Amino acid sequence: MSVGLAGSPGVGTRTGGLLLGIDFGGTKMAVGLADAEGHLLVQRRVPTHAEQGAPQALERALHLAAELVAGVGGPLVAAGVASPGVVRPDGIDLAPNVPGWERLRLADAVRDTLGVARVAVDNDLNAAALAELRLGALRDADPGLVVGIGTGVAAAVTVGGTVLAGHRGAAGEIGYAVAGGPWPGTMLELDFSGRALDRLAGDLGVPGGAAGLADAAERPGPARDALTARVDEVARHLATCCLLLDPQRVVLVGGVARSALIRRLLVDRLNEVLPHRPDVVLSRHADDAALLGALTLAREAVPAPH
Repeated sequence: MSVGLAGSPGVGTRTGGLLLGIDFGGTKMAVGLADAEGHLLVQRRVPTHAEQGAPQALERALHLAAELVAGVGGPLVAAGVASPGVVRPDGIDLAPNVPGWERLRLADAVRDTLGVARVAVDNDLNAAALAELRLGALRDADPGLVVGIGTGVAAAVTVGGTVLAGHRGAAGEIGYAVAGGPWPGTMLELDFSGRALDRLAGDLGVPGGAAGLADAAERPGPARDALTARVDEVARHLATCCLLLDPQRVVLVGGVARSALIRRLLVDRLNEVLPHRPDVVLSRHADDAALLGALTLAREAVPAPH
């Protein structure tokens, strides 16, 4: 598999060596290596085992990274890391899906374990949005909105070729939006996310989690009614995001976004209420956007030669 990061300026003019990308997720972790020109050389996925806590997940990911670097050979010149939550030098906020994740110092751990000086860390949806800006559906669209529907739900905003972080780095954390019931209701992520739909499938006795629920909802019945109600909730919030930003294009990423039914329901609802309709597309890198974004972070951490 060869995916170029050539959408960024200066690619192919940087020093040689390997670029490392790590995408940490609540369900799975992906590790990849690219060459200096940004071509993906190898990638591996492993389960996060979130219930076993953060330290073991970080240790296994770094061990896998070291194995891949040794197998490919060559100096590691930079690393990029995509993580849930709001990343600080001394910890991580708003990352509840893996116990203990808030105490990790990801950049320090990568430097200490792999001996690489240049390490860039960002929120996973921000990394995915960077990949869409450089490689994907937002190269010719401004402003853009990237919506991630996976283990959780979140968004990222792109304007003028950059990803907006927000004052505290928490822009786009729509999983904390108020949803349903009397005030203060509940969090949107508890209603609509991969884990929320897994729970809903279990409550309905539908096997296969969120994917099985989406399959069952293709036919009229309780599964269709329950899923539609959840999609209605998230559509209200996405409509508000679109009214605020007026995006040219909305890009969907993440495992749940692969459901054609969920995408169709979302598009129908947005088209029904928005006075100006954005393009709504599934990312060509729906499962790999955050990993490609991590590799792009690594590539852009290497100074271009004068």
